[in-house]
Amino acid sequence: MRTLYVASLFIFTVFAAQLVRVQAFDAADNQKAALTKRLATAVVPAVRGRILDSKGTVFAASVERRTITVNQTAVTAYQRTVDKKLVTVGVVGAAQRLAPLLDTTPEALLPQLMGTSTYRVIAKNVTPTVWRQIEAMGIPGIASEVTFQREYPAGGVAAPIVGFVNSAANDTIAGGAGVEQMQEAALSGTPGHTAYERARDGSQIPWAQVSDVAAIDGSDVRLTIDADLQWYAQNAIAEQVAKTGAVSGSIIVMEAKTGNLRAVASSPTFDPSNLAKATASQLRSPAFQDVYEPGSTVKVLSFAAALEEKLITPSTGVIVPNRLRRGDTTFKDYVDHPTQELTATGVLAKSSNIGTILSTEAVPPSTIEKYYRAFGLGSKPGTGFPGEPAGLVTPAAALSGSQRYTELYGQGISVSTLQMTSVYQTIANGGVRVTPRLIESVDGPQGIVRPTAPEPTRVFS
Repeated sequence: MRTLYVASLFIFTVFAAQLVRVQAFDAADNQKAALTKRLATAVVPAVRGRILDSKGTVFAASVERRTITVNQTAVTAYQRTVDKKLVTVGVVGAAQRLAPLLDTTPEALLPQLMGTSTYRVIAKNVTPTVWRQIEAMGIPGIASEVTFQREYPAGGVAAPIVGFVNSAANDTIAGGAGVEQMQEAALSGTPGHTAYERARDGSQIPWAQVSDVAAIDGSDVRLTIDADLQWYAQNAIAEQVAKTGAVSGSIIVMEAKTGNLRAVASSPTFDPSNLAKATASQLRSPAFQDVYEPGSTVKVLSFAAALEEKLITPSTGVIVPNRLRRGDTTFKDYVDHPTQELTATGVLAKSSNIGTILSTEAVPPSTIEKYYRAFGLGSKPGTGFPGEPAGLVTPAAALSGSQRYTELYGQGISVSTLQMTSVYQTIANGGVRVTPRLIESVDGPQGIVRPTAPEPTRVFS
């Protein structure tokens, strides 16, 4: 008995010492460990800003969606009232009720609900309306996370400008092309986060939130584009591409005085909400990003240089033969013709290659290069659009024998559609070049911010 008494006293003494250690000396560490086990953190996504036209028409916006998750260890305890009795229906009952709302079958959903995982995604892009119906069922372990889905009300009409988004980490999205990529910093905003204590079934313990940092929503980006004019231009270019059997086509409408782009339409286009059906070439904006050899549309630059240098006047006489030999090349016009007696104005009106050479070859190559670059060729147009090319203007010192003359009528150089539009904006604006503008303003936490445009530059008198 004494031995038993001493042994029992020793055991209870050990228990008491352990209790004092746990509840007194190690209390803080134990509480911290327990809190860590109960603590859950979640990212609070920021709402991506809208992309609008100049009048406020929505080109792109984000709508709330839910990602549905399950704690498989908790859903087994699901109970329902059947014939006025509370019955445990478990994962089978949960699958039967959830499947119709998640557009699946109980048989397909059941394996996702079974197991020992405390976190598994079972559905994405669920509407808030559907989530409220699921939440009302009170199924243990079924929870949701707020996400956002990008929608494009204008469809393919403005797709090459607006661009599209790609999926990023934590079910977030990021700009993949166009304005979505160009204005990513403004549109994306800053995600927040929340930390809370949860019960064993994964549900949040009321009044046990630890911290909450609110998300800062993205800014709205307003374009200079007019949605009505964009729609008209898109239909016009699509019709013309189909009519001529062209590979692609573009239309740009720019205000001569301001440089504001009112329409930038390209065909073929794509649906930014269904990228799977688009080809890689369709996910571009040819008007902004593709370069080509401009040909006769460049003749106005050569004539502008010759006029500005006072080497010709509009009425200067030009005798245009059927063939012209320069260097090691014989030049001709688009069609054969007898020798013509034209003025410089007539040469431009008939778009004669030979007449252009004869009218403008007195301008030194270095001077031609100076004017071409002053018009914006050989440098990026300045809108900031992703993939905006500079094109190619060969330095005067590097010109070959024939290129010295072909560049006068638009061969041997490369430009984008936007660059050539800017050339004609300069002419229409009395010789003053204005940098093209696509972004009108950004409306965010700091208020409305309008991008600062470079000062207009005079190219010719």
